[in-house]
Amino acid sequence: MSKHPLTPQGDFPVATLGRRLAAMFYDFLLCTALLICTAGLYKMVQMAIIGEERMRTLTESGALDGDPLLSTVLLFVLFGFFAKFWTWSGQTLGMQVWCVRVQNPDGTAISLWQALLRFVVSIASLLCLGLGFFWVLVDKQKRSWHDIYSDTCVVRVPKKKK
Repeated sequence: MSKHPLTPQGDFPVATLGRRLAAMFYDFLLCTALLICTAGLYKMVQMAIIGEERMRTLTESGALDGDPLLSTVLLFVLFGFFAKFWTWSGQTLGMQVWCVRVQNPDGTAISLWQALLRFVVSIASLLCLGLGFFWVLVDKQKRSWHDIYSDTCVVRVPKKKK
């Protein structure tokens, strides 16, 4: 699959940790809403399949706590959110607001494989108390763990003129 160039093109500075964290917080809010809606839809489908009375019984007994299928669906939806934005425009909604973009070093959009690597390593970074994100303060090229592992970079792009 050929890489498509992202617009605008140019030699942009690496995004600061503050901008990255701000974009992450914005996306966290959006993803929370997306996951709530997905879980609600999942539960409605589940109730349509097994019936309201059976659903109530299972819920009250705790049998539906920690549903592995729901967890899997939510993980796939979350990856789908990031993969779509990262591979198409290089920017999630939060990244658009904070004028940062993920891209290949040559300014092209990242591949689906790179998006998957970023996503998985980002989760690992969070599980290590955010150490992978704060790595930008140590790395000479200001890259996080997921930037390094997926061979991508996060740059600050100029605001779009209206």
